[in-house]
Amino acid sequence: MAKLSVVMAQVNPLVGDIEGNTQLVLDQVRLAQSEHDAELVLFPELVLTGYPPEDLLLRPSLDKRISQALERLKKELPQDVYVVLGLPLKEANKLYNSAVVLFAGAELARYHKQKLPNFQVFDEKRYFTEGHTKAVVLDIEGITFGITICEDVWHDSPVADAVDAGAQCILNLNASPFHQNKVTERHLLIEEHCRKHQISLLYVNQVGGQDELIFDGASMAVDAQGNRVVLAQQYQEMLVPLTLDAEHDRVVISGEVVDELSEHASVYQALVTGVRDYVNKNHFKGVVLGLSGGIDSALTLAVAVDAIGAERVEAVMMPYKYTSQMSLQDAEAEANALGVRYKVIPIEASFNAFMTMLEDEFEGTQRDTTEENLQARCRGVLLMAISNKKGYLVLTTGNKSEMAVGYSTLYGDMAGGFDVLKDVPKTLVFALSRYRNTVSEVIPDRVITRPPSAELAPDQKDEDSLPPYDVLDEILRLYVEEDVSADDIVVQGFSKEDVYRVVRLVDLNEYKRRQAPIGIRITQRGFGKDRRYPITSGWHIGE
Repeated sequence: MAKLSVVMAQVNPLVGDIEGNTQLVLDQVRLAQSEHDAELVLFPELVLTGYPPEDLLLRPSLDKRISQALERLKKELPQDVYVVLGLPLKEANKLYNSAVVLFAGAELARYHKQKLPNFQVFDEKRYFTEGHTKAVVLDIEGITFGITICEDVWHDSPVADAVDAGAQCILNLNASPFHQNKVTERHLLIEEHCRKHQISLLYVNQVGGQDELIFDGASMAVDAQGNRVVLAQQYQEMLVPLTLDAEHDRVVISGEVVDELSEHASVYQALVTGVRDYVNKNHFKGVVLGLSGGIDSALTLAVAVDAIGAERVEAVMMPYKYTSQMSLQDAEAEANALGVRYKVIPIEASFNAFMTMLEDEFEGTQRDTTEENLQARCRGVLLMAISNKKGYLVLTTGNKSEMAVGYSTLYGDMAGGFDVLKDVPKTLVFALSRYRNTVSEVIPDRVITRPPSAELAPDQKDEDSLPPYDVLDEILRLYVEEDVSADDIVVQGFSKEDVYRVVRLVDLNEYKRRQAPIGIRITQRGFGKDRRYPITSGWHIGE
């Protein structure tokens, strides 16, 4: 009976840092040996470049840098451990998304990814050629392994081909981005393969944030009965040990299954991970945000503190005459609860200065949203000045519901570098705020329960301009995430007036979203790489 000690290396590579990622592989293999007596170590997809490397894959020096990294690994890796890792490889002037198996200073096998995703946030066909070798299998200490890469397991043929070639266990290397309920989706998919083909499968995934994408790890192993017998923690860099025992024609897996995070805990940790990696990987000293006393900025502040620590976070309340005493009190309470630096900088003087400067331009006109937007722009100027002076990243606080319908001000509350809640609908903002308060109470209850308001005009409430958020968010989910037409949304029981108004606002405000900061993706379709709509368009509502 063959027995093999395996470690899945759930790591957080830095995109483009081939030298640093190579060192990461070396360090993790040595650690896997010293801590777990590893005989086989698996790394995620494209670990040497990080994922997604985007147009770095088109750089002329890529092939040279990868070749140098591969040679270094062959020389410096321990000679008695098998290492499987992902990297881009060029053959016959074609670039492949590949995996190699290294042992004793040699490359034992290489596999090219067969199924290239080209949807949602993926555009691998822009860079890679599909692999045409049906299967790569190899024997390691008496167990026959097949190799696949990420999207391959979302199709049957790559797994079936490996099984037909004799594989008892599939090694699947991944850079699989997070969205809500993704861990369950992966398990159900892998479970189906394992039961159908009576094989086991090891699924290693990377962790960390890369611009708008979050990788949640949750590496797993599933046996031939479809049981998830190993599950790693989400959002944590870690070595995941397991043992494989070959008994006749099947492989028995032993390891640890951690408790899966709840939906709200998982989304919250995705936001924390995204902020932490964006700030740290881009070498910002800290972050600054406008703290309004409302729920969006309160949740953003909590995420920021959990991501990088209170000592690197500054919150600024910028009141005007429409700012309520309640908002001033709640903003101060939030800042004190989280222990951040807190400043109050009134904007009345700057607003009045702008109005004086614009007096001739505005002569004969009535007060309208222009003056409301000017308040937001005064605040944006202040935050960007603090950012420039202190080297801080400005976190904007707009949520997905607002971004969808344009309930935001260009160069005002949209000014900044990173939008934490960009893909978080307002109803989920409320749920996440309640969840965060179960950890420790940092958001005053009345911030969660009172009607949301931008406080740019007397007695203003969001629902004066928008449908109730539970209605708005469901219309937006259907239209933006599910691509349901306006008329078909109406058929589902929504008011035609509401639906047509919301859809029209979504379409009209594409120009704003193109100029908005990037933000963390947590749904199956966010605003960004997922959804690429023209600004200038003759498309009509209902189509």
